[in-house]
Amino acid sequence: MAKYDKADLERRMKGAVESLKSDLSGLRTGRANTALLDPITVTVYGSQMPLNQVATVSAPEPRLLSVQVWDKNNIGPVEKAIRSAGLGLNPINDGNNIRLPIPDLTEDRRKELAKLAGQYAEKARIAIRNVRRDGMENLKADENKKEISEDDRKRAEAEVQKLTDEMIKAADEAASHKEKEILTQ
Repeated sequence: MAKYDKADLERRMKGAVESLKSDLSGLRTGRANTALLDPITVTVYGSQMPLNQVATVSAPEPRLLSVQVWDKNNIGPVEKAIRSAGLGLNPINDGNNIRLPIPDLTEDRRKELAKLAGQYAEKARIAIRNVRRDGMENLKADENKKEISEDDRKRAEAEVQKLTDEMIKAADEAASHKEKEILTQ
């Protein structure tokens, strides 16, 4: 059994919150955001590559994304990947660049996206709680091996709980901010 390591627990919990923030940035809010295209992979040169490794994505206007493909031969595969990504975007290919007008979100779609943000937050909370459980188990094991006293274990458990509460609060704040952003556009 591994020894209790507060820095490792904190790193793992922060990782769960960062992963949540990354997932949330991919949710569409009706405003152009280059992170919207981050999850898209394109089949070029016989392999799957992230879109940002074959093109530059920018937001020249609040409701428009522009994708500048570096190798003109890849415009077709990039356009196809965006179309099939299920983001509800309709690429316009002008031969040199791909323009992506961001359509208004319907009320139903907004509610779906807000619910999805909540599901992402719940996954992050579960991940954080799993890290807490690992930490608590390591503390009990250390106490059973007589490496720490009962008082030290209880003190460390309180630290782990405090860290858990902080990270869950950060995850909840990120999700509620995203839900507000989606619902008030």
